[in-house]
Amino acid sequence: MDRLLRYFLQQFIRRGAMTFTTASGAKFNCGDGTGEPVCVRFLTAEAERRVLLNPELALGEVYMEGTFVVENGSIADALAILLDQPEILPRWAKLQWWLRYLARHAKQFNPRRRSKNNVAHHYDLDGRLYSLFLDADKQYSCAYFETPDLTLDDANSPRSAISPRSCWSGAVTACSTSGPAGADLACTWPK
Repeated sequence: MDRLLRYFLQQFIRRGAMTFTTASGAKFNCGDGTGEPVCVRFLTAEAERRVLLNPELALGEVYMEGTFVVENGSIADALAILLDQPEILPRWAKLQWWLRYLARHAKQFNPRRRSKNNVAHHYDLDGRLYSLFLDADKQYSCAYFETPDLTLDDANSPRSAISPRSCWSGAVTACSTSGPAGADLACTWPK
């Protein structure tokens, strides 16, 4: 595994100075030796394998999991070296990019039937769900309950239609909106 990792990293990292320590303890250098040296270590063989298979995604993941650590320098220094490489990608990286590109487009292909099933799965919700937080008229409510035994409908009635500006006067005990974005606003006045 160490020789494979060394081969791929040395093919990719051509600028800068990075020293890698593998999970087995082997060390190797990559780059042309310019700039501040950065030393990194793989703590597990699994982290090495993941970075080899999918470097764009796995490097961030193994760093966050703590199985790839920066011993000399910072993660910003390591990323500066990794991102400042010649535009020429190795053949294996180009092949991997194209395979990922094709797989993503195949997965995201959304014909009419699949789209209809997705919409039905996400938006065809049972009325029982809405009854948990809407009143009997299926309106959003911001009712204020004067006693704990009041229902939502009791707290909202009797409603009187008034302008939205007067709802904020502080003399209101319950408000309910109906329609899009509060088109109609009804407030209940204290007794």
